[in-house]
Amino acid sequence: MLFADRADAGQKLAEALRPMASCDPVVLGLPRGGVPVAFRVAEELGAALDVIVVRKLGVPYRPELGFGAIGEGGVRVISEDIVTRGGLSEADVAAVEEAEEAELQRRAGAFRGNRPRIPLAGRTVIVVDDGIATGATALAACEVARAQGAARVVLAVPVAPPDAAERLGDRVDELVCLSAPPGFSAVGEWYRDFGQTPDEEVVSLLTRAAAPDSSRTAAEVAVEAGGVTLPGELTPAGGTGALVVFAHGSGSSRHSPRNRSVAAALNRAGLGTLLFDLLTPAEEADRANVFDIGTLAGRLVDATAWVRRRTPGPVGLFGASTGAAAALRAAATAPTGIGAVVSRGGRPDLAGGSLGDVRAPTLLIVGGDDTQVLELNRQAQDRLRCENRLDVVTGATHLFEEPGALDEVAELARDWFTGHLAAGSG
Repeated sequence: MLFADRADAGQKLAEALRPMASCDPVVLGLPRGGVPVAFRVAEELGAALDVIVVRKLGVPYRPELGFGAIGEGGVRVISEDIVTRGGLSEADVAAVEEAEEAELQRRAGAFRGNRPRIPLAGRTVIVVDDGIATGATALAACEVARAQGAARVVLAVPVAPPDAAERLGDRVDELVCLSAPPGFSAVGEWYRDFGQTPDEEVVSLLTRAAAPDSSRTAAEVAVEAGGVTLPGELTPAGGTGALVVFAHGSGSSRHSPRNRSVAAALNRAGLGTLLFDLLTPAEEADRANVFDIGTLAGRLVDATAWVRRRTPGPVGLFGASTGAAAALRAAATAPTGIGAVVSRGGRPDLAGGSLGDVRAPTLLIVGGDDTQVLELNRQAQDRLRCENRLDVVTGATHLFEEPGALDEVAELARDWFTGHLAAGSG
């Protein structure tokens, strides 16, 4: 595998790491070349990014032989076996540590500035470099992360020699390596552009990652729909200019962890989102209201109009369970066009005669083991006259609680919306 540059390597690495996004990981880039790769990984996963500065402790008369490593926060990892075999005294060890500690602090201060180090205790940590030659520094970084309290340490690199990949894979909780070519001789030969990464670029990327995008911070809103005021959470559109309105079903609300997970994936892709309650607390108490598709669809049409007054770009609808039927009926009746619809584990059959009037490209996502709902979706798909597709998530049940199932839903929805909600359309 040949990478165009470090950003391209980070993009490809992020795809392999995407299932870990739900673990709320911390991504640590090894300076300098590992930081541009880590920046793209963190951006795609919606994860926190930091730099991990480590200094190898080398035997004085043979500095290439490391007897340990030190990291920020006073962390030290020492191989007592090498210290003993190297005949190193306490004074020798202390002298090397003192010299390397000064350089460690200088580099950490230069890269991070006054920002505090992100705590790793109890977190999943992804250590990222632009490639591995011997792997000594990467391994030291992983050991330091573990000593700083990381619960799980993943080493992620675009390329490494086969022997190093095999060796390092036994020393971390997981190794993600995109390519381990047998003819490996140097990391740079697997990049078209492998120019040096200056300190200034490292500082810039870390600063960008640490700065919140205030323009895209989720805000609590009150949506006027169907004559009532419904609480919601609005995240403005990003680079796509498009926004997706969520229609919850079966009594779930804007706090649905599954829909919020999907919404986060859409936000990372530059899509805005509105999660709001279709029913008031009093209405939710009556189970019949959950299946009142006409009322739900009407409120969704009103909410879409409310969004359009605040967002000039195209709007899509994401519906779950009975909310999917409401989304499809709304798409068929909304006075201004809906750009795309996605149904997750939905009941599109409940949209009834409106199915044939839907013009928005529609994606139906169903768990492979949710057999009854899958059959209902197949029947509903036969009645659609718009561009449509039915995707089955193998091994998933109705709530997509199986490992990786919800991540697959999020990826499918993201790709459908970004593919159909091009800025300026709809």
